[in-house]
Amino acid sequence: MRSNYILETVRMIDEECLDIRTVTMGISLLDCCDSDIDRSCEKIYRKITEKAKDLVKTAQDISLEYGIPIINQRISVTPISMLVSVSGGDPVKYAKTLDKAAKEVGVNFIGGYSALVQKGMTAGDRALIESIPEALACTDIVCSSVNIGSTKAGINMDAVKLMGSIVRKSAEMTKDNSCFGAAKLVVFCNAVEDNPFMAGAFHGISEPDCVIHVGVSGPGVVREAVKEAGPDKTMDEIAEVIKKTAFKITRMGQLVGTLAAQRLGVPFGIVDLSLAPTPAVGDSVARILEEIGLETCGGPGTTACLAMLNDAVKKGGVMASSSVGGLSGAFIPVSEDAGMIEAAEKGVLSIEKLEAMTAVCSVGLDMIIIPGDTTEETIAALIADEAAIGMINNKTTACRLIPAIGKQEGESLNFGGLLGYGPVMPVRNVSAKTMVNRGGRIPSPIHSLKN
Repeated sequence: MRSNYILETVRMIDEECLDIRTVTMGISLLDCCDSDIDRSCEKIYRKITEKAKDLVKTAQDISLEYGIPIINQRISVTPISMLVSVSGGDPVKYAKTLDKAAKEVGVNFIGGYSALVQKGMTAGDRALIESIPEALACTDIVCSSVNIGSTKAGINMDAVKLMGSIVRKSAEMTKDNSCFGAAKLVVFCNAVEDNPFMAGAFHGISEPDCVIHVGVSGPGVVREAVKEAGPDKTMDEIAEVIKKTAFKITRMGQLVGTLAAQRLGVPFGIVDLSLAPTPAVGDSVARILEEIGLETCGGPGTTACLAMLNDAVKKGGVMASSSVGGLSGAFIPVSEDAGMIEAAEKGVLSIEKLEAMTAVCSVGLDMIIIPGDTTEETIAALIADEAAIGMINNKTTACRLIPAIGKQEGESLNFGGLLGYGPVMPVRNVSAKTMVNRGGRIPSPIHSLKN
């Protein structure tokens, strides 16, 4: 029986795109605060390069020893706005320091150029947010996120309005590089503190000084399991198939995370079991939904299938590990999923349908390319809609919208690598300017009063 499990895992790795998507080291920078920004940057560089010096090698060694592909090694840090509030000065200095330190230790991305402003903004928060376009334009692997709402606090509409402008400026300042700045920026509602996935990762203030999180991905494995089950299975039987498959995937993540933490001498945090797709053929969440019985992802029945998939993945993961956390479920980034790209190109998958799907998936409107002339107010309104879904449903939602500067509906934008490419999707050309300009705060829902 044991040999059968081993052979099954080998097959999933070799034929079905099973991998550890990321081993992410979270590092607290609270002890790097200083009233002098240059001294603070020096402390940050020393701490990151010391704590993470063996991260890449450790992940590579585990991959070779166990034959498990580990695609990325990443770092998340304390939201930098907290340090800006102490030091003052130009926040971009912090971004450049993070970029330099991350490159020194050899990771793919570093996240945490972030601010948490769901209930209001400090001077440090505002300074950091306003610096985001420049920070993302002058660095290569720094990722940024801003949490503008939560179920407990409501939605900070002043921050939403500001982020409409910041998203657009981030795209404009990197328009000669496929508007890549906007692809490294996430706007959250109910952001979690232990997320290993970029671009939204940051190291929460309640986390240890240093911790290892693992993000596992296996859409191809789940699709193959559903395919093998055949068309005669009922929906609850398909859910059981997905749950058992997720269990097996999570056990692999638990193994890698435990080993990495032991070898690096830091605590093990969580396994994030998220079906995170890539543009590679067969590594697609959309294809799972189509295997369940849809002609094309985005058509009628899509939201119901995604809800079942997401729930079954979480149930299987929780059975396999007591340390499941992060986002855990199914991601639906358009440009990173071959099936989503095809559905969008056919015109079957719309932003409105994606918004409905985000009510039942892990994140939200992710890696969606919109026309380059989309206004700041429209971007802000899309962010507000997505945040409302998260606030009311007490779940994490997010927006990673990329205005394709100089491009219109029907054209495409290519990022390369894991971020893939995608069509410019149509946005309803009706104004929300008056609503966005009201500012203020959308109050938290009645069910947030739980104390």
